[in-house]
Amino acid sequence: MSPPILVKSALIVLLFIGLPAIAREIPDTTEERVKACIICHGPEDKKGRDEYYPRIAGKPEGYLFNQLRNFRDGRRHYRPMALLLEGLPDGYLWEMAEYFSSLKQAFPPPEPMRASSPKVKIARKLIDHGDAGRNIPACVGCHGKDLMGIAPFIPGLLGLPRVYIMAQFGNWQHGALMRGRTPDCMSEIAKKLTTEEVSAVAMWLAAQPVPDSEERHAGAGVELPKRLARRCASIIPQANSPK
Repeated sequence: MSPPILVKSALIVLLFIGLPAIAREIPDTTEERVKACIICHGPEDKKGRDEYYPRIAGKPEGYLFNQLRNFRDGRRHYRPMALLLEGLPDGYLWEMAEYFSSLKQAFPPPEPMRASSPKVKIARKLIDHGDAGRNIPACVGCHGKDLMGIAPFIPGLLGLPRVYIMAQFGNWQHGALMRGRTPDCMSEIAKKLTTEEVSAVAMWLAAQPVPDSEERHAGAGVELPKRLARRCASIIPQANSPK
């Protein structure tokens, strides 16, 4: 390396390590504070590994608050989320939930239908009617007739990748997603489903288009049936604002 190049290289190094950093004013806003969340839950299309990160924009704020608190308190297991939320008070988690609930984000296009006709029949039966003999409620009973959720605590089921839906069922079935003294209603339901049923439901849901008129705050003003509200009492009381 010639001397002139050495001098230029030294000057470049000095610019990076020898000069004070130029201060940049960062706004103290919720949008700025939650940028770490956007890295995984951003609006870009989900491909490959990123399919395991769900869309959180526009989901019911009570549901989002419950999930944030469950991650923080160890009732839902994912180490990066637990570290990110460690020590944050309920009021701050509610602020985050309100922010993401207010966002409007385009849903991804539906996936190709992978289910055969017999699997579609299985999926539609469970989604529309459930299975009374096994005490499995219909998906529409909790998640709304259009499967877009019931505010403030029940999320929608459309617009989610098939692999994400299957992963959640697997976690519920094997106890990896939630733990605690109070059983989780979805865990109880998932454990009654066969592998074939889970696969059929996930494939059917992922292949459904999202209704244009229900992109945000789906099911607002709709009440969960009392029978199902009692069954899922472990999540409903948590949806009240801590403020």
